[in-house]
Amino acid sequence: MKLTRRQFHQRALAASVGCFLPAVRSLHAEQSVETQPLYAQVERVLQALAMIGEPLPAADVSSIHQQMKRAGDASRDVMAILDRYVLMNVTVNPENRVSVSRGAAPAVLYEAGWKSFLVKIDNQSMTTAPFKVKSPQGGAMGRKSSLAIEGVHDFTNGAVDSVEARARWIAVATFDAPPMAATLSGLPVEYRILQLYSRDHGKREASLTADLGFGEQDLGFRSTLPVLFECIPAHRVNLDVRDEKGRPTTASFLVMDALGRIYPTQTKRDLPDLAFEPQVYRRNGETLLLPTGEYTVEMGRGPEYLRVRKQLTVNAQPATLHVSLFRWIDPSTQGYYSGDTHIHAAGCSHYESPTEGVPPEVMDRQVEGEALDVGSVLNWGPGFEYQKQFFSGHVQHPQTGIAAEPTIRYDIEVSGFPSSHCGHLVLLQLKDQHYPGTHTINDWPSWNIPILKWAKAQGAVVGYAHSGHGLVVDSTQLPNLLMPPFNSSGANEYIVDVTQEGIIDFISGCDLWPFAEMNIWYHTLNCGFRTAFAGETDFPCLTDECVGGGRSYVHMQGTPAGDTGYGEWLQNLLHGDAYFGDGRSHIFNFKVEGQGRSKEDVKLSAAKTVEVTADICALLAEHPNDKLRAIQHASPYDKPYWHLERARMGNTRTVMVELVVNGLPVASTPITADGTVQPVRFTHSIAKSSWVALRIYPSAHTNPIMVEVGGKPVRASLASAQWCRKAVDVCWGQKSLRIRKEELPDAAHAYAHARTTYDRLIEECRQAERS
Repeated sequence: MKLTRRQFHQRALAASVGCFLPAVRSLHAEQSVETQPLYAQVERVLQALAMIGEPLPAADVSSIHQQMKRAGDASRDVMAILDRYVLMNVTVNPENRVSVSRGAAPAVLYEAGWKSFLVKIDNQSMTTAPFKVKSPQGGAMGRKSSLAIEGVHDFTNGAVDSVEARARWIAVATFDAPPMAATLSGLPVEYRILQLYSRDHGKREASLTADLGFGEQDLGFRSTLPVLFECIPAHRVNLDVRDEKGRPTTASFLVMDALGRIYPTQTKRDLPDLAFEPQVYRRNGETLLLPTGEYTVEMGRGPEYLRVRKQLTVNAQPATLHVSLFRWIDPSTQGYYSGDTHIHAAGCSHYESPTEGVPPEVMDRQVEGEALDVGSVLNWGPGFEYQKQFFSGHVQHPQTGIAAEPTIRYDIEVSGFPSSHCGHLVLLQLKDQHYPGTHTINDWPSWNIPILKWAKAQGAVVGYAHSGHGLVVDSTQLPNLLMPPFNSSGANEYIVDVTQEGIIDFISGCDLWPFAEMNIWYHTLNCGFRTAFAGETDFPCLTDECVGGGRSYVHMQGTPAGDTGYGEWLQNLLHGDAYFGDGRSHIFNFKVEGQGRSKEDVKLSAAKTVEVTADICALLAEHPNDKLRAIQHASPYDKPYWHLERARMGNTRTVMVELVVNGLPVASTPITADGTVQPVRFTHSIAKSSWVALRIYPSAHTNPIMVEVGGKPVRASLASAQWCRKAVDVCWGQKSLRIRKEELPDAAHAYAHARTTYDRLIEECRQAERS
């Protein structure tokens, strides 16, 4: 008989293997393998299936064990039982070519749920390569903006249109955790566990590809198997969601099975659910779609609420999950309303295809579900042309049917624009989102002051985003005199802008390192500038956990409803009683000499010992778990940067409230973080005009109250003024390289004005020190 070249090599390799492993015979011929390693591998498969929660029927498990105890070789009988649950047969020939065929297992899946199958591998090459199964229908239902920017183009992460998104209905995973292994064992035959998730119900086809990393197949050895599945419909669980007053509301839901698998699976989510968040948000009266099974459901509504955990059994019987949320603190009872001034509906973790971000109704429930009163959704570079359709110059008016609907407005972050290197700007309460004379965002100015002046001319409130970028130094001290590089997108050119009258209102933080965010703020406050500080999240860029991770609390006479309420909230943030932080601690009714923060300073005719009062509350777990202890002891350079756990004293529930005067903590008092509101009182001698604040570092910080002594302005620190003066030169050295040539003269003039201003302030600080 004449042999082909391939047949010759196959027989030669098989013969050579047989010389060293005489007990191994052709699986095609007799399905025979040494029993001891096969039985050990089968036992691990049985254990893994039981651990997953999908054990084989007890009768089959018992029969397998009986066969394995039988004298002689029962391998074929053991495999015959297992083969009934095999979806794919995979053959790896001696040349490491992979082919697949259909197994005997019924192709049945469950909508919104996982199901496990076996894969039988005929490993003729004895390879120990990793084994995976892939599917073109198994890719994510969109491509993240971050991947688009990085230029990732493969069949799971390439650009996705709406038709392709709907075609990606299945999720595919191999179970490789112990007692299984990540690689094949090298046995001539073994079984692996394949897990499949169906987004849909009804008949659906998927192509399953066996992948051992070889990337080799030819006409005779196909590695892809088309399978037509019948997907059994899931059950709808009705939700009755109530806040602490029994009113209908929106909450976050984290749904997990016994293995910790999250539902709905993140890569197969439809809007309004986001693929990058483990939780989903549901309003009262909505539903969760789940297959038959047992689940743990964890519910919450931002840091002011306690987490609620319930067990849920889902079957064919109608079910309603009743959720009554408990709020440990309600700042509105003290007159404070929360807001996050930096949220995105596009870019970063959002998909850029099939749509460029998400519509307003998605962002509405994100804000509702974290109990924010105000949300500023900022359009920026990624998706700008698509998202600008949602800008109206007014607040949104969603009709959700829940109590205490938040106030949401679309505005702009100047990020991904030519001026971004100078620091990203937050432009709030715009009337017009198009800079004059521009056609695209690439036509906007290449530095910040022209943009700030344009925005202020239309009545906008403007500030800097994620202030810490470009301002990190080799010190966590606050304040410190080390000079940062001013080489990134934080409050860099702020050092120049603040010297121009009335063009910058605030800088932002609570999403980066507090010592970097606030160091420049402290120094400029010491020079007498009155910039406010706003808490933000930069969702889903600096964090994609949830909105409101950093937030501001602003005192108002009523809820910030409509355009008027939104405007009042912003003005009170700038000039009124306001604090910022992570929402786990709160500083109410902060006063100096009985006077709260306002446009009017606390006026003293001469040096005096002043009284500082506030009502404080915070909440720490009485007995922290390992996760909380890890936060407490983490490096200050690691996330989460702002968190009350970092303020915990040892193993107690004690945190320190600090009185800060001109950037320095001058007194402190402990409080117990048990959720109760506790009054605090300090006295301190104020000898010269100063700014005063309270903080629980790094969890909450007030905006400052200015104290004027003898009619003189605040000139608190010569060192701060000198630091600011040097910072202008460092900033110019970085930013001038990227400002357009035709814009350089105006920019140079503005920087020169800043130098002159700080030179004057240095001299005034010297005079203040001498007096």
